[in-house]
Amino acid sequence: MPTKMNKLYHKVIDYFSRTMPDAQTELHYENPYQLLVAVILSAQCTDKRVNMVTPALFARYATPQALAEADEKDVFELIRSVSYPNSKSRHLLGMARMLCERFDGQVPDDMDKLMQLPGVGRKTANVIEAVVFDRPNIAVDTHVFRVAARLGLTTDSTTPLETERQLTANIPADIRATAHHWLILHGRYTCTARKPHCDRCGLTDCCLHYRKELSDLIG
Repeated sequence: MPTKMNKLYHKVIDYFSRTMPDAQTELHYENPYQLLVAVILSAQCTDKRVNMVTPALFARYATPQALAEADEKDVFELIRSVSYPNSKSRHLLGMARMLCERFDGQVPDDMDKLMQLPGVGRKTANVIEAVVFDRPNIAVDTHVFRVAARLGLTTDSTTPLETERQLTANIPADIRATAHHWLILHGRYTCTARKPHCDRCGLTDCCLHYRKELSDLIG
């Protein structure tokens, strides 16, 4: 017999399958190298802002080899409007140099190798594996972490890794990469951090956060 958790996942998956059948990253890129750069830049920054910065950056440094030879100050000037431009400039240069020195200028398709690159943590590595290499990975950013907890898809999760493990255990492998985008986009535009737009959400009947808010309102 299906468990309560399985029923919840089935409902959420069915809802997003109907409302966001073609969910995908909003970062603009044309190849694995460009996506890797964009995801590094997107840490604690909006995709919209990153997309404003990357055209000039990619025009100047079209390959990892070109970026590896760049001057850090020049890179900083091109990305100065994103969050933490100083550290991201260093990360981009370090990433490009390591790609050239260890991986023949190619973005690796292995989690451990990806996480060796400067500026690449587990979330970024999961994004690259899922989007570029079509792996059944779920990257957990602040949106995914928040939405999963509010909907009750995760229980007692205090870390992104625990959220990733619970989502992975309950979401079929063939839709995990898409589910990652469902949760991100839902968190970005509907289930926002400070004031979620519950009036336009079709999941309020199973949302723990909505139930709590309604209960607090009733008193």
